[in-house]
Amino acid sequence: MNKKDYYEVLGISKGANEEEIKKAYRKLAKKYHPDLNPEDKINSEKKFKEISDAYNVLVDPAKRNMYDQYGDAGVNQNANSSGNHEGSGFGGFGGFGGFEDIIDNFFGGGFSSSRKNATSARGNDIHYSINLTFEQAGFGTKIEISINKMDTCECCSGSGSEGKESPITCKTCGGSGQIRQSQRTAFGNFVNVRTCTTCGGKGKIIKNPCSKCRGKGRVTKNKKVIINIPAGIDDNQVISITGEGDVGEFNGPNGDLLVTVRVKKHKIFTRQGFDVICEYPITFVEAALGSEVEVPTLDGKVKYNIPESTQTGTVFRIKGKGIPRLQSSGRGDQFIKVNIEIPRNLNDEQKELLRKFGKTIGEKEFKEKKNFIDKMKEILKPKNKNETD
Repeated sequence: MNKKDYYEVLGISKGANEEEIKKAYRKLAKKYHPDLNPEDKINSEKKFKEISDAYNVLVDPAKRNMYDQYGDAGVNQNANSSGNHEGSGFGGFGGFGGFEDIIDNFFGGGFSSSRKNATSARGNDIHYSINLTFEQAGFGTKIEISINKMDTCECCSGSGSEGKESPITCKTCGGSGQIRQSQRTAFGNFVNVRTCTTCGGKGKIIKNPCSKCRGKGRVTKNKKVIINIPAGIDDNQVISITGEGDVGEFNGPNGDLLVTVRVKKHKIFTRQGFDVICEYPITFVEAALGSEVEVPTLDGKVKYNIPESTQTGTVFRIKGKGIPRLQSSGRGDQFIKVNIEIPRNLNDEQKELLRKFGKTIGEKEFKEKKNFIDKMKEILKPKNKNETD
């Protein structure tokens, strides 16, 4: 099913900045959140899911870049391997979350008396760069990388407490990690928020911290991850791997692994979009008489007929020999730009032969030179006294 354009969903332009994106989302979240539309819950859930999906992509610079270039396929290419993404809601809360969760992310306060658990924060994203050859980026490959990431402590299973003892909920903040002071207005309860000093904002108090993770519930581990490089990816593009970032505190959801691709320059080829360009030197004789030459491509050598009277800078096209199109079928083309190389260090006999050859041709065979000389004469001819500029 084709999804609506994310910019259209939020009612913003493609050049919108982060503040404009957040402003548009705030407005729509208030309008369509299911908590505020109990009489039309099914349609409001559908609409709220749609605007949350759009916001989650456009507010993230890496995901927005992929979406701008390749649409929905660019940000959901791992959906099949990472599980169902439906119902991810806003900011990774799962489902839709309470409306106060939405407001908290923008204002630091909510319209509801219920409180979210401070210990379920999402883990950080991990940023990584990989270097690929021209061919690896063009045709795709698999690369194993090694990353250091925060993972769940095995000794306490992420609780942060030694043994079987569980953390207790902070009585001061009720587990929210925040002290809230409510002010009732015509629009609901606006809340001023500050971090709870009793638990340090964690929402829980650990009386007997785990000796391995020191009460954090997480430890640094080294993990090997296989990166599937899609065919056609280009320099500076980002691959997002869901759930391979740091685990959140106290078993909170994982962040993502964001892999930036760096493509090495090729000795022969350059890339423009999905097309490949190759500059090919030919001799004066090959250009004048025509010749069959062997041209390099990404698939190996192919034979190509250079027609007679070919001029330097002429570009020829070989269809379907370019880069495979990312997340699509087909390939770009290869373009061959020929440059005529003039022979160097001629001996006396060769020079004399060329002079005789030049006399047999005459000026009429050099049309571009003749046209240029005619234009030059027109520009440089003496002006009559009566002529004005």
